[in-house]
Amino acid sequence: MKVCFFDIDGTLIASGGAGQKAFARVFRELFGVDEISKNVAFAGRSDRAITLDLLAAHDVEPSPENWQRFHDAYIQALPESLAASEGRVLPGVEALIATLDEADEVEIGLLTGNVIRGAEAKLTHYQLWHHFAFGGFGDTHTSRDEIARSAVEAAGQHMGVSPNGDSRLAVIGDTVHDITCARAIGAYAVAVPTGFTPIEELRAAEPDLAIETLEDSQTLIDWLTE
Repeated sequence: MKVCFFDIDGTLIASGGAGQKAFARVFRELFGVDEISKNVAFAGRSDRAITLDLLAAHDVEPSPENWQRFHDAYIQALPESLAASEGRVLPGVEALIATLDEADEVEIGLLTGNVIRGAEAKLTHYQLWHHFAFGGFGDTHTSRDEIARSAVEAAGQHMGVSPNGDSRLAVIGDTVHDITCARAIGAYAVAVPTGFTPIEELRAAEPDLAIETLEDSQTLIDWLTE
């Protein structure tokens, strides 16, 4: 089994901050928070973890009920936020996906902190969603490592083959979290500084491959298809 898992924000797309704008709108309208805390990190983290931290930071009970309230409102707000933001598909993404789609015995999936309906909204907006039949998402887990394990399980279910030690897995992402979660599932870690993490910081986390953009992905393609 050869599976390439893609992160979304900062890896496949730059949404122009659409997700954070939708977060801010929902916190303002649902919880009366005029400005969400800048002390809560977004990059590389699950939507659930971000939401629970923001709720606690603004003295709102981080309960399952408030998480669900946020989730439902966020999914409603996100498409409008995407339409109003200036985003784009990042360089090399479409060509790499096309190459992997045509490769023998290579499947592509998602490994993202986005909730599944948020991932669908973002990638549908950029006409990429149809490429990905499975993935791990940020609906249930706060840990990126747990999301990675759920992504491997989803890949196995999709392919009808249980993941095992012979699997060849790759994780492509723009944060240190993507590198560490790749290690948690024994995957080849590919780092790209197309989000907000500098290439020097990514290299310090010792990925298997660090490239400036996905236009430089021939080494990954060779590794997956050899």
